[in-house]
Amino acid sequence: MWPGPYGDWGSRKYLISSLDQSLQRMGLDYVDIFYSHRPDPQTPIEETMGALDSIVRSGKALYVGLSNYSATETETAIKVLQSLGTPCLIHQPKYSMFERWVEGGLLDVLEKHGVGCIPFSPLAQGMLTDRYLHGIPADSRAGRSTGHLQTNEITEDKLTQIRQLNELAGKRGQSLAQMALSWLLKDKRVTTVLIGASSVQQLDNNLAALNKLDYTSAELEAIEAILK
Repeated sequence: MWPGPYGDWGSRKYLISSLDQSLQRMGLDYVDIFYSHRPDPQTPIEETMGALDSIVRSGKALYVGLSNYSATETETAIKVLQSLGTPCLIHQPKYSMFERWVEGGLLDVLEKHGVGCIPFSPLAQGMLTDRYLHGIPADSRAGRSTGHLQTNEITEDKLTQIRQLNELAGKRGQSLAQMALSWLLKDKRVTTVLIGASSVQQLDNNLAALNKLDYTSAELEAIEAILK
C-alpha cells in the first residue's frame, strides 16, 4: 500500500489503514468481506486476526476471510477468530486442475470448521481455456510474459494435457473452461469460484458451467490420468 514499515503484509496498522484507503477510493462505508490475503511471517497471527475482528466490530466489514493460508495456519487463524467472536467466513485459495495443494489438508480444515472455500485462478491464468490449444498466442498472458503466467510454464507436456482435457470436455458437451469450473464445483466444500471475465460472452460461457456439474467415475478417472 505504501513504501516502508507497515506498508505490506499483516500488521494491525497495515490491515486497518489499507481498508480505510480502499473504502475511500471506492466511496463505500463498508465491504461485505475483508480478507487477510497472506500470512505475515513477522507478525503474530493473533495480531492479524485481532485486526480483522476490530474491522468487523467497527462496521467497516460485515465478515472476514483468509487467502493463501496453509492448512495449519488456517486452523490456527480460525480458532483465534472464534475466540474473539468473529468467525472466519471463507477462505480464498489458488485452486484449479493444475494447482491442487488445497487437497493436502486445507479443504478438510474448512469442512471441519464450516468455513467456505472460493478458489481464485480456477482457469489457471487462462491455460484451462481454448486460448492455448494451438500454442502460445502473442497477445496472451504467457505471450506477453507480463503477469503471473510466464512462457516457460507452458511446456509441450502442459499443452498436451490441455488438448487432452479439451477433448474430454467436448465429449461432455462443455468447453474446457466450463469443465474446469464444474470440476471444482463438484466438491461440496467449494462454495463458488472467482472468475475474471473480460467480456459478456466470456461471462456467459463461464456461467454455463452450472448446466453440467455431475461427473461419472470414468470421467474423473480420465481427468486424473491426464493430469498425472
